[in-house]
Amino acid sequence: MAEKPNLQDMSSPAKNNKNLIIIGILGVLLLGAIGVAAYMMGKANAPEETRQAQNEAEAIPANGTKKLSGLMVEIEPFIVNILDVQGTRYLKAAITLEVDSEPAVQEAGERMPQIRDAVLLLISNKTFAEMSDLQGKLQLRAELMAKLNSFFRRGKVQKIYFTDFVVQ
Repeated sequence: MAEKPNLQDMSSPAKNNKNLIIIGILGVLLLGAIGVAAYMMGKANAPEETRQAQNEAEAIPANGTKKLSGLMVEIEPFIVNILDVQGTRYLKAAITLEVDSEPAVQEAGERMPQIRDAVLLLISNKTFAEMSDLQGKLQLRAELMAKLNSFFRRGKVQKIYFTDFVVQ
């Protein structure tokens, strides 16, 4: 009579491989967690002078200028016709200005009609091709910065952010 094969012996190598893989993954995760914990503890236990020096280095950019103030002025979203040979194109955009002082925030609020007018006129003279690539957007940002800073007397625009920019 032929012997019946033992089913436990046949599934044993597959189970062993599966268990080894699971153990390996758990080991890698454990080593990763230990590494992160060691890094965090080393950073927390750093001398006060080292932490203070790191904070100061983060506050001053490499070019030596002061860190931007973070005072933001939002310009309401707008839709503008832009030039195109193939037909009518539109740009829907929203802009946020970063200004250097509290008086500049107030002045931006007072001059918002002038700011919106300058933005709309400048954008409406751009073509679809100029607006569809990165270089065109960077050029637009530089032109807007120069134009808007010509309005300000109690501060200046330090950065312009396009928070919404859709060309259709």
